[in-house]
Amino acid sequence: MKRTILLLVLATLFASCGNQKKADKSAAADVVTVSILPQKTFVEKIAGDDFEVNLLIPPGSSPAAYTLLPSQLKDISRSAIWFRIGYIGFEHSWADKIEQANTKMKVVNISEGLDLIADKMEQHGDHVHIDGVDPHVWLSPTMVKQMAKVILDELSALKPEKAADYQRNYMRFAEECDQLNSDLKNQLKDYAGRKFIVFHPSLSYFAREYGLEQYSLESGGKEPTPQHLREVVDIAKAEGIKVVYIQSEFDREHARVFADEIGGQIVQVWPLNPEWEENLRSMTQTLIDNF
Repeated sequence: MKRTILLLVLATLFASCGNQKKADKSAAADVVTVSILPQKTFVEKIAGDDFEVNLLIPPGSSPAAYTLLPSQLKDISRSAIWFRIGYIGFEHSWADKIEQANTKMKVVNISEGLDLIADKMEQHGDHVHIDGVDPHVWLSPTMVKQMAKVILDELSALKPEKAADYQRNYMRFAEECDQLNSDLKNQLKDYAGRKFIVFHPSLSYFAREYGLEQYSLESGGKEPTPQHLREVVDIAKAEGIKVVYIQSEFDREHARVFADEIGGQIVQVWPLNPEWEENLRSMTQTLIDNF
């Protein structure tokens, strides 16, 4: 009798362990990690609430300098995939530790294959070596549509039974991207060639897409030198520019000094706003209002 009871207990324990492993595996498949807020929006546009989206860089933090918290490693360890933007400073600094926290997690650079803005691009055999890449690709509707396709393919592979639903959602989102792109082009068509000044060069892809010229107080990711500051001041005065745009995550002091120098003002923008479409429309109108 005792032997029978012991065998039953062991069988129950083994079954429980097996079920736990299955549950853990299933749970991992339902968690994806992203670097920035707009990516969370893109995932949800395609998959709704099918996945728990683990956000690495919280609102109000700078993607260039954020430090990963130890408590975040737990959520990374449960993730099936990490969607990298590709070139933001945080990702370069923390990639190894993030990947070590979950060696089974797939890492996908959603900027792969995009027409990137970079300081230098050189062909090395069968690949291109890129230096000084501008990471702000999510501020171009055309590029977001391309990145969303990568997200679609990866999420469909995680949940093949939902692939048809995700495809329909992607097509709907792609149409939204196309409509947004068309609307912004119409809004900005009379402003081609107009110049604007930002503290951090976050609107490079936006400017390229709509024929605008962006000047940045920061140079090479560093605070402005007196010489560079003077050069941009001269541009502002020559062009009659009275506004400098700054992200909410950055120190306003240098921007304030610049604004005082040109007799202008600081206007705050939030490129990381999760309300992606509404934010691009709002920033476009803000630029127009200040041209």
